[in-house]
Amino acid sequence: MYDDRQLFNLTNRQTRQRYVTKDGKCRVNLGRIEEKKRFLSDIFTTVVDLKYRWFIFVFMLCYIVTWVGFGIIYFVDALLRDDVNHIGDPEWKPCIDNVDSFLSALLFSVESQRTIGYGTRMVTAYCPEGVILLMAQSIIGSVIDALMVGCMFVKISRPKKRAQTLIFSKKCVVSHRDEKLCLMFRIGDLRDSHMVDAKIRAKLIKSRQTKEGEFIPLEQSEINLGYDTGEDRLFLVEPQIICHFINDHSPFWEMSAESLKREQFEIIVILEGIVEATGMTCQAKTSYTEDEILWGHRFEPCMTLEKGAFRVDYSHFDKTFDVQTPWASAKEMHELKENEQNDRSTLSLFWDNMFQTGIPEDPNMIFGDGAQDNQDRMDFPSIAEGKQESDSNDLDI
Repeated sequence: MYDDRQLFNLTNRQTRQRYVTKDGKCRVNLGRIEEKKRFLSDIFTTVVDLKYRWFIFVFMLCYIVTWVGFGIIYFVDALLRDDVNHIGDPEWKPCIDNVDSFLSALLFSVESQRTIGYGTRMVTAYCPEGVILLMAQSIIGSVIDALMVGCMFVKISRPKKRAQTLIFSKKCVVSHRDEKLCLMFRIGDLRDSHMVDAKIRAKLIKSRQTKEGEFIPLEQSEINLGYDTGEDRLFLVEPQIICHFINDHSPFWEMSAESLKREQFEIIVILEGIVEATGMTCQAKTSYTEDEILWGHRFEPCMTLEKGAFRVDYSHFDKTFDVQTPWASAKEMHELKENEQNDRSTLSLFWDNMFQTGIPEDPNMIFGDGAQDNQDRMDFPSIAEGKQESDSNDLDI
């Protein structure tokens, strides 16, 4: 197990293979699938998922196979009825007129299935098997037309191309927002027809070893983008900055600017929504590696106010600028802040207690050598001075 982990880390460090590319393609290849029949049970999805060159090949193959198949059947029927040897005989009653070779039978098959009807070849009423074959070919041809046209329509109208107009920033930034350390990136929609019910979510892909010694190569953990508060639901009209607050539940809780250089992970961002024109669900994906995270940066504003409308300048979409950000992790800054608050509360409680209880009889027990200085500073009279004043008053009397 240790050797496997070393081999995986070494290979991943050399090639730095991305789990998801910047344009949203998953770099995972499936192999050694024994039950291929599962793909045939879902033939519609299998055909739609084919590449266009294979889809057109299957499209043409379905028609060619049926044309050639029924052409062979027509030609065999003509041979068995001896129609080939009686071409031009006015007293002979053929099954199919003017079918004297395989090529003529193939032409008749194409004309029948595509309802061309040139008029020179046709099934006669003296051939019941020919009528049955013609009916069967018409039904099969209609089924093929419906399937192929449906697959072509679904393939063309798939929302995969709509995702090309949804863009993500090339870099992630880490800086403070509302006194909290945040991981931020920006998304935008280039079309005027906006996405309906757009939702954003993110995953962290990182290898780790469990306490039992099990090595998990690519573990997926959730990155909270506001699903508990509803901030993950977007009204994507203008470019928006998506913010992940780094708290104790975040996988980046102990990550600092220095440790970021030594980490190796990948952030997968998934944007989902409904295409307004077709009503189909669209999904756009991208990824960020540890080298694409800028510590201590913010995104430049890209919106300005014009006469009667807002203007979005996409030339500033990926631009960032430096901001003052501590290089410590969110955990370290949180602990430092708690220590400062504890020190302040302890000091405040001490002085409140002092002024409520007053000065003790022996100030040296608390203040030590500096008791007299503190006593003079607080303007408290000493016991000796009080005694001298009382003696002088007695003499005066």
